[in-house]
Parts: sequence; C-alpha cells; structure tokens
Amino acid sequence: MAAFPNTKPHYEILDGLRGVAAIMVVWFHIFEAYATSHLDQRINHGYLAVDFFFILSGFVIGYAYDDRWGKMKITDFIKRRVIRLHPMVVVGALIGGVMFYWQGCSVWDVSKVTILALFIATFMNALLIPATPGTEVRGLGEMYPLNGPSWSLFFEYIGNILYALVIRKFSTKALAVLVFAAGCGLAAFAIGGPYGDICAGFSLTGIEFTGGLLRLLFSFSAGLLLFRIFKPIHVKGAFWICSLSIVVLLAVPRLGGAEYLWVNGVYDTVCFAVCFPLLVYLGASGKSTDKYTIRICKFLGEISYPLYMVHYPFIYLYYAWVKNGNLTFRESLPGALGVVIGSIVLAYICLKFYDIPVRRYLTNRFLNSQKVK
Repeated sequence: MAAFPNTKPHYEILDGLRGVAAIMVVWFHIFEAYATSHLDQRINHGYLAVDFFFILSGFVIGYAYDDRWGKMKITDFIKRRVIRLHPMVVVGALIGGVMFYWQGCSVWDVSKVTILALFIATFMNALLIPATPGTEVRGLGEMYPLNGPSWSLFFEYIGNILYALVIRKFSTKALAVLVFAAGCGLAAFAIGGPYGDICAGFSLTGIEFTGGLLRLLFSFSAGLLLFRIFKPIHVKGAFWICSLSIVVLLAVPRLGGAEYLWVNGVYDTVCFAVCFPLLVYLGASGKSTDKYTIRICKFLGEISYPLYMVHYPFIYLYYAWVKNGNLTFRESLPGALGVVIGSIVLAYICLKFYDIPVRRYLTNRFLNSQKVK
C-alpha cells in the first residue's frame, strides 16, 4: 500500500500561514454582508489572500516536483494534482447547492431557480466547469455561483498545467523574465485598471478573466522562482511575525477612495510584488522548536484548503440572516463567530472523514504505489 501523504518534510510555518490567510478569507466574505462595494468593505484586502495562496502554491510545487521530472510523466503529475485538489471541489459544490437552495434571502430569489437548473449548476461546479449566462443561478455573472472560491481552483489548475507543459522547463533567468512581465501586467491592471485593485478573476468576462490570469501567472511563477533561488536565513518567531503581517495586510482599509483608485492599486502591487514573496521567504526560512507552535501550524495547514472550499456556502445563510433582519455587525457578531468556528469544525470533519480517505483511495486506485504530494 502506498504511503500517504508524501514523505518529504513539510514547511510547517508555510502550512500555518496558509491557514491564517484562509481564516482571513472567511472574515472577508462575512463583511460582504455590510458592504455596498469594495470601497467600504471592512477586512478590505482579504481578496489578496488568493495571491498569497498562488505564491505558496508555486513555491510548494517547485519543492515537491522540480527534481522529479526524469521519473514522472506529465499524466502522473496531473493525476496527483487532481487527486490532491478535486475531492474538496466536489464537496464544496454539493454543500453550496444545498445552502443556496435553503438560504432564503430576498437578494437571490431562489423561487426562480428550478431544481433542474440547480442540479446542473451543482454538477458543473463539481466538475469545475465555468457557468455560462444560461446556467449562472445567482445572477452575478460568476463562474461558480454555488461556491465562489472555486474560481481560484480553476486558475490553480491552469497554473499546474502550464507548469507541467511549459514553465518547469524554463531556466531560472527565463522564469525571472516571465515573473517580471506578468508582474508589470498585473501592476498595470491594479494601478491603471477600472477597479483600483486586483479583486478579479471570478467571471469569464474579458477584464475579469484577464485579471485572474495575470494574478495566477505572476504569483505562481514568483513562488516557483522564489523556490529556485531560495537560501534560508535564520528567523526567530517567523510564524508569529508572518501571521501578524498577513492579518494586518489583508485588513488594511481601502485606500484612495473612489476619487483616487490608483492609490489602492499601488498598495495591492506592493503586497503581491514585495510583501507576499518576502513573507513566504521568511516563513520558509523559519524553524519552530516550540511544540505548541508546531501543533498550531499543523492544524492550520491541515484545515486551510478544506476551510477555503467549504466556508462560502454558509455565507449565504449568514447574508440572508443579516439582510432579512437588517442587522448591524454588532447585532450579528454571534452569528459571524458561529460561521467562522462552524466552518473550521466542518473543514476538519471533511478533512478527516472525507478528503484524506478519498485521496488515499484514489491514490491507491490510480497511482498504484506512487505518493500524492
């Protein structure tokens, strides 16, 4: 029987930082219930967590696979990544379908959505097929209306495929050129684009898809480049320093307002181009000998991806509760805490009783004695 999971040592601190960022994403989505736009949303820059995830992904993919291509086929790599990522895509879609149908919010009139349309939307989300105008049940033009965060998995798959087919073959210099070019494109999108931010990618429209692709190309490639040139330094307390930095960076209020959108675009650029690579570098350099910190990092790392994939459907219920009752944040704080804690608990349950067993089965079924990274 294949060993599971992989035997390469983990970067425990990076695992923990991924969990911290995932929790911030949950809070970012909770505050959507009180915002009229990105201009007035609290936990304002939570969307940047996706760029942090992409950088982490590039770094970890390079660590896990860059030295294995002489012994591994592209099809084996794709199988490994599908087995690692897709079980939670499926369960997120199923939970999303149920929660959307029962949320009871007047903002989204479920009575106009037939059972057949909901079934089709759930099936498409489970297969990670983007919704088209005729199959988008929420009415906001999203690729995945039943579980919004799935859009980043769509681009994650694109990044993995590009890595397997092309990017892994790049020399370090060629990879640096790609990172620079994609970074310039993303900075131009952030500073000179129509949003004044890089909160884009969840729709198939031209500007949304362009923004999402630029986010993926820069951050994933930057993470891979960072791995290739990585030389650790001694950093004491790396997890706590980096965790606090992530919380602060993602919680910073909107800058520049509606009149000076470019100001916020500059902030986003500094975050994705400077702060996040630095945090990954520091997190990968840090070593924790404190058993409690190690346990915290391990737990946060384990629940990070399940939490990201299962929390959003419960935002439907929270959103409906807030809107139907016209509640302030203070009045709905117990519900907000319930969503965060309940999502973490559900993520852990899904991990232990669904994700790990399913991945183990699929590994043994389709990869024989190979290991999933």
